[in-house]
Amino acid sequence: MIRFPSTLVRVNGIQGPLDPLALHASSPEELKARFRAEASGTSFLGLRDADGRLELIPLEAKSHALTIGRRAGSDVTISWDSEVSAIHAELERIGDEWTVVDDGLSRNGTFVNGQRIAGRCRLRDGDRLRLGQTVVAFSDSGSGGRDVTRTADEGRHVERVTDAQRQALAALCRPLMQGDGGATPASNKVIAAELFVSEQTVKARLRQLFDLFGIENLNQNTKRATLAQRAIHLGLVTQRDL
Repeated sequence: MIRFPSTLVRVNGIQGPLDPLALHASSPEELKARFRAEASGTSFLGLRDADGRLELIPLEAKSHALTIGRRAGSDVTISWDSEVSAIHAELERIGDEWTVVDDGLSRNGTFVNGQRIAGRCRLRDGDRLRLGQTVVAFSDSGSGGRDVTRTADEGRHVERVTDAQRQALAALCRPLMQGDGGATPASNKVIAAELFVSEQTVKARLRQLFDLFGIENLNQNTKRATLAQRAIHLGLVTQRDL
């Protein structure tokens, strides 16, 4: 049973709903723990407790059905969030797939990638669930969905990336996945040196990826961090690519 204290989450001065796997909120130690979990090839949940600490909950060791709610007897207890119902939703495994079920148990609803669900919803790698003011990340590292994937918050499909784009993504994410220099993606200069191309070529490839992921309108630093975060979450870059 996972229990969380009854205070509001605050990470790096940010209070309220927070993507638990956001790069700007992850320490090098948390990134390493997450990459180990992803490398295991099994499903897990990621969420932050009331003190902002990242909790990774492996699902393979759990039963075929888990309850999530504010009640102490829930399998995943989020006692600190007053907008979470006593029994808010259920996670149920059907074959090799995990689903989330909210058939009216919750008062404020359960959202998957920003959309309120009614009944059962199949979960895919990179999905984000919101229960009250709590965001829960679902990771299914063994799904193998590297060619056709979608962003977690928009449901947009990302078609197969080119080899050149994948190389740029791997170089961008390398410091994050190796724990070098904290949680900062590689600069254009570093990427260019690694790939033996010009910085202009790197900028062009990243612009293509910003457009592909639908994040071209974010500011520059946010775009780079968001791109790296989504590439890792969606399995477009793994330890095998480094």
